[in-house]
Amino acid sequence: MKKDKVMIIDGYNQFIRCYVVDPSLDKSGAPCGGYKGFLKSLQKLSREIQPNMVVVVWDGVGGSKRKRKMFAEYKDGRKPIKLNRNINQGFSPSEEAENKNIQFSKLIDYLNEMPIIQLMADDVEADDIIARVCNLRSLQGKTKVIVSSDKDFFQLCNEDTVLVRPVQEEVMNVNRITEKFGIHPNNFALARAIAGDKSDNLDGVGGAGLKTVQKRLPFLKESKSYTLNELYAFCESQSESNIKLFSDVLSNRDKIELNYKMMQLYVPNISPQTSKKVKDTFDNFAPEFNHTATIKKMIMDGITDYNWDTLFQIFRSIVAETKSFKTN
Repeated sequence: MKKDKVMIIDGYNQFIRCYVVDPSLDKSGAPCGGYKGFLKSLQKLSREIQPNMVVVVWDGVGGSKRKRKMFAEYKDGRKPIKLNRNINQGFSPSEEAENKNIQFSKLIDYLNEMPIIQLMADDVEADDIIARVCNLRSLQGKTKVIVSSDKDFFQLCNEDTVLVRPVQEEVMNVNRITEKFGIHPNNFALARAIAGDKSDNLDGVGGAGLKTVQKRLPFLKESKSYTLNELYAFCESQSESNIKLFSDVLSNRDKIELNYKMMQLYVPNISPQTSKKVKDTFDNFAPEFNHTATIKKMIMDGITDYNWDTLFQIFRSIVAETKSFKTN
């Protein structure tokens, strides 16, 4: 018997990937790779994963308000998106931004016609909502497949949860993460708090990358979830060592603790109201697939040159199977 699977897509991460690389044009000659590429990827992923339920999670307006309160410079200074699709429309930066927004809106309209749960909350990042989804009691015992290139999701991997990274073309589970990095998912947030994350403007301990952390702190490979205090106690026990990392960790406690609060997904950084909203959305989900409306949109946009039969077939199966899925 096929085990129930929930496919959870980091929406904006996937949309931007398609927007940047997919050269597709709509019937008017405007770029449409953002939404067409997303739908193509959705079909490919659905065919490979065979989910009973599909969830797309979006970053809320304003990003994470709570994280910016903790650290005002969070994600500041990110480089602008650099397109590598083989198209030059001669768009100005403002025209390019407008086209991106149009594509994003069209994608939302498509997904609204499909048997997909979409989640978004103002001032909350997708990461934290995805973490909440993975912890839902109603999904215990079901396989969760997170789709994102973001390494932050390593920490959510367990016996029921895996991470598909489309850009890297890899599937990561507990064993693969532990073997590749020498760090167990239960301790990945702690390791990254030491190493930092330049993409989010979070400085780590100088010279302490993940390889150094793994080498000097081998106990992080264990499945036991180590605490910050246990980390400090170990470093203090190595006071006679000449290894610089141990003293650096102790002298950068404030930085490590801030990074850990910003990075950890074990306890999602969301309000009780948002947490309840996520739960209620799943409890009340009644999937519908408006095939006719979807086809009409595709004809209007001129993207019927692609064969969508597999995606439509999976959507029909999701609608038919949801009742039994929610009660198993």
